[in-house]
Amino acid sequence: MFKIEELTPDCDLNEGLVLNIDKPLMWTSADVVRKLKYILRRIGYRKIKIGHAGTLDPLATGVLLVCIGRATKQVEALQAGRKEYIADVQLGATTPSYDLEHPIDATFPWEHITPESVEAALQSLCGERDQIPPVYSAKMIDGRRAYEYAREGSEVEMRLAHINIYGIELLECDLPHIRIRVDCSKGTYIRSLAREIGEALNSGAHLTSLRRTRSGDYLADDGISVEESINILESLKKN
Repeated sequence: MFKIEELTPDCDLNEGLVLNIDKPLMWTSADVVRKLKYILRRIGYRKIKIGHAGTLDPLATGVLLVCIGRATKQVEALQAGRKEYIADVQLGATTPSYDLEHPIDATFPWEHITPESVEAALQSLCGERDQIPPVYSAKMIDGRRAYEYAREGSEVEMRLAHINIYGIELLECDLPHIRIRVDCSKGTYIRSLAREIGEALNSGAHLTSLRRTRSGDYLADDGISVEESINILESLKKN
């Protein structure tokens, strides 16, 4: 399997390549894969496999691992890697999607909240436990995505996900807004964590921004843009 710095024009991408993409805002993970798949076909790789290791919501940015060729066999192992996120959370209000995809549906008092109570709430949410994923998520339920049921207005029971939150650091506290760093296992929904923070503070909360800064050994600081990845792939056009 190749590393980016090892690529040469005569490389066969079927041997495998993992691209650490810094996913742009408002792109779905599937959008990124679709774009790169189009480029691969254009440069001569019409039947090559491609996929991503760990979905990021459209409103999130940061590390999205795109596996090409034989690297797709590593998707499951890459998805299992520990994750780190920087998240902005607004206290005192909730939304149906737990983020800014939907407008605020309820408001709550937040004036009783202090930096000390925020710290205590964050620590109470650390450790190994079960978490309820958001209804507006890509979780599969009876062959359909959960968000499809939600958009239809159908009620659906979300299955608990077993997660581990290794640590949460309070980076900024400008109430009713906080910024946190989350170190967690795969399958953790930071939108759900934001909701839980609000509940732990006897208030409400929702996510206002999210950036995945690490996935396993891959860091956002080392990531490349979609445009850069396109340029790299186009330089490898088959003759």
